[in-house]
Amino acid sequence: MASLFSRERILGQSKRDSAGSAMNGTTNSFRFTSAAAAAPTTLDPLPSPFGDLTPTLSSTDLRETAYEIFVAVCRTSTGKALSYTSSNASAYTPDRSSQSPSLSGSPSQRSITSAAASKMKKALGLRSSSSAGSPGSAGSGTGSGGKGKKTVMTIGELMRIQMKISEAADSRIRRALLRISAGQVGRRVELMVLPLELLQQFKASDFTDHQEYDMWQKRNLKMLEAGLLLHPHVPLGNSNTASQRLRQIIHGALDKPIETGRNNEPMQVLRSAVMSLANRSSDGLSESCHWADGFPLNLRLYEILLETCFDANDESSIIEEVDELMELIKKTWGILGINQMLHNICFSWVLFNRFVGTGQVDNDLLYAADCQLVEVAKDAKTTKDPAYAKILSSTLTSILGWAEKRLLAYHDTFDKENVNSMQSIVSLGVSAAKILVEDISNEYRRRRKNDVDVARSRTDTYIRSSLRTAFAQIMEKADSSRRASRNQPNPLPVLAILAKDVGELANKEKKMFSPILKRWHPLAAGVAVATLHVCYGNELKQFISGITELTPDAVQVLRAADKLEKDLVQIAVEDSVDSDDGGKAIIREMPPFEAEAAIANLVKGWTKMRLDRLKEWVDRNLQQEVWNPRANQEGYAPSAVEVLRIIDETLDAFFQLPIPMHPALLPDLIVGLDRCLQYYTSKAKSGCGSRNTFIPTMPALTRCATETKFHGVFKKKEKPANLQRRNSQVATTNGNNNAFGVPQICVRINTLQRIRTELEVLEKRILTLLRNSESAHVEDFSNGLGKKFELTPAACLEGIQQLCEAMAYKIVFHDLSHSLWDGLYVGELSSSTIESFLQELEQNLMVIAETVNERVRTRLVAEIMKASFEGFLLVLLAGGPSRSFTRQDSQIIEDDFKSLKDLFWANGDGLPMDVINKFSATARDVLPLLRTDTETIIERFRRLTLEAYGSSAKSRLPLPATSGQWSPSDPNTLLRVLCYRNDDASSKFLKKTYNLPKKL
Repeated sequence: MASLFSRERILGQSKRDSAGSAMNGTTNSFRFTSAAAAAPTTLDPLPSPFGDLTPTLSSTDLRETAYEIFVAVCRTSTGKALSYTSSNASAYTPDRSSQSPSLSGSPSQRSITSAAASKMKKALGLRSSSSAGSPGSAGSGTGSGGKGKKTVMTIGELMRIQMKISEAADSRIRRALLRISAGQVGRRVELMVLPLELLQQFKASDFTDHQEYDMWQKRNLKMLEAGLLLHPHVPLGNSNTASQRLRQIIHGALDKPIETGRNNEPMQVLRSAVMSLANRSSDGLSESCHWADGFPLNLRLYEILLETCFDANDESSIIEEVDELMELIKKTWGILGINQMLHNICFSWVLFNRFVGTGQVDNDLLYAADCQLVEVAKDAKTTKDPAYAKILSSTLTSILGWAEKRLLAYHDTFDKENVNSMQSIVSLGVSAAKILVEDISNEYRRRRKNDVDVARSRTDTYIRSSLRTAFAQIMEKADSSRRASRNQPNPLPVLAILAKDVGELANKEKKMFSPILKRWHPLAAGVAVATLHVCYGNELKQFISGITELTPDAVQVLRAADKLEKDLVQIAVEDSVDSDDGGKAIIREMPPFEAEAAIANLVKGWTKMRLDRLKEWVDRNLQQEVWNPRANQEGYAPSAVEVLRIIDETLDAFFQLPIPMHPALLPDLIVGLDRCLQYYTSKAKSGCGSRNTFIPTMPALTRCATETKFHGVFKKKEKPANLQRRNSQVATTNGNNNAFGVPQICVRINTLQRIRTELEVLEKRILTLLRNSESAHVEDFSNGLGKKFELTPAACLEGIQQLCEAMAYKIVFHDLSHSLWDGLYVGELSSSTIESFLQELEQNLMVIAETVNERVRTRLVAEIMKASFEGFLLVLLAGGPSRSFTRQDSQIIEDDFKSLKDLFWANGDGLPMDVINKFSATARDVLPLLRTDTETIIERFRRLTLEAYGSSAKSRLPLPATSGQWSPSDPNTLLRVLCYRNDDASSKFLKKTYNLPKKL
């Protein structure tokens, strides 16, 4: 995936951070140097920040001139050579053959030993030189008495050795200075142009060969050119004739050497031109001589002098006598135009550059440079001198540039071996940045009211830049690891590898780097993990946008991302405990990966796909289902077996998904499966009808004809039109389809019961699967919510009830309508009793007993009994004009009703008697009305009707509505008994009261 390998993009962001942190403003401007990758360690010192000199001046030229200045100021300031006593004769082995006894003859003056503690080294935290002897150590030479003797060496001699000046050259310089002081008694050395005076003193014969003399002369002439023409203390005007004349003289002398050592005309002309330029001053009044105090010449010379403070044998160590030597070096300030502020910045640079040039291993030098920068910071606040500001800006920018090359990618720079130097480098970089920003930047002064925290800002930039660089590197490493494992089984996805590596990087950051950086940034670890969070989040966002389905790779990546996020947030929270806002600002930088949400969405998509497939399967298979009772021994539909198997497989597949939130996502799956099963149950019962589908429509009320002789014959041939319409309606409802026969409906009932039973097993299995899942917790089992099927059990119960009722009324009013509704008590009662209905009904009950599951069999038989009792009463009270009864017929009817009850009692093998009595209660209450005399029934009817309708019924009795609830106290029930009473009293009453017809 191309988006994963965007190292350039991440590094580009690091560079933009670095560039964004660049700040402008010295007196003119400055810019922080930044880089996204650490520079390699070098043993070469950095180029001087003080500026370039003429290339004709070599480092040897500068060193020899610096030594001449040092010797001159030391002699003239005391009149004698200063000496010290060394306890280690071998401390300065270079040029040991050229050492000589003290030239002063006064070794006792200001004599010290190496045992004296250096105040400067103590203040800067510098260690003692490894080549220096201990306070009590003896020299290498011994006298005849066996006592060790100490070597006496002047500071001047020490300086000569440090600066690699030969004894002959040193002797020549000192002779010249003696002559100069003898010829110019009382004149201060600061008022002399030393190269000019030296040229005046020596001629070719004073040197061992002409080549040495020629090089010496040219050096002094080039030094005059550098100090007076190229880098003058007081700027030269365009029309300065003295400068033009001096330039001609020097260039001529460089081509053709002049004769020195004499007061000849060429020397007089040279002196005139030199002094004319050297005696210029900025105010034009003060007595002065400027030949070595122009920038950057003076700083380069002073830098060379300061470097002599380092031990020649141990270049990273300061010599023990640094206090004494530094005191003498400072005497050159008058000639070089140096002050304490310039000394501080130069010495800071020298300490820092020595660390760089000696392998970057001596952290004491960095610490010393950082301590020296404290003084520089104080100086920077006290002066607005533009020349000083320029030097300061150049020096600090070099230091900061070097530091930031390492800090902007400190993961590449530091490891366990050298991490101890990190604190010093950060401190140095931050100190330099603070001075640059707070004391030089004009922009900062304008914005100071915003209270910019430079140290925190820079450290923040270092952390973010380095972490982005490190992230890009481990991303490439993760890709390489993925390619290497391509042929292995189940290789990890790149982002899963990357998440692991980022977690390790965060822990390394927390343990190794954050404790160091916390000094300048209180939330160092928080910033680091926030940066990593954003880097990984960008890659993850692209990954998620490309996911279309739940795959093992996708889940692996998202789970790894979720774990990584939790780890990163934990580090940020721990790091922010003591912060003012409790770490809210850092957490706001870490927009959630929403890996769990992505997993949840993928699982929801997976769930929807499975459920859609299941619903399609249900539709397709139910259309083909024939509800064959012989399909299996248990008598339920094969489609139910299959749908339960698919649900079982779906649950297995769900719990096999390598996701961390099975309990959270399980309810959605259960709800979906529940709806699919509910859909199946609704389809399983559809088309089977209901009570209202099969129960006949009641015919209009009529009164009985009393023509007993022909009554039975006439009624036996007559078939009411309303019954024909009902049978047509039932046929249409069932579609004459065998799928809705009694055996088939029994299979449907069994199927719903089977589903209902299996749901209990499924729910127990779900709990077992949940308990075995890695993401389950105790609270997930505390309640059954989301783990139970809520809709299907109720739908199964309702479906079973509806199917039982539908089958009962279908059997009684449709399948057996010829022997009940169409045949029972039509004509003479003795020839149309209930026997044929009972026989056919018993056959149906036997089929049901063999087919229907025993757990619902009783309910179904009870429904059939209920429908039979209702049908029996309907024949008696709403059977139409083809039926009529006398009081004498009541005994036959009651016997038939008892036979009907006995069928369901089955000598104790059928329904319980209490159930039979419950459902037969209505018929048992109504049947006595059939043997009650007509007048009593009429009287009771009048009274109940008046009670029901009140005074409005006095003038004319209203026709009571059919409630369908038969009862001896129901006016409509009494009226119907009168309608089917075969006697004159009832017929006259009905004729007079309601004018009911004798037939429809």
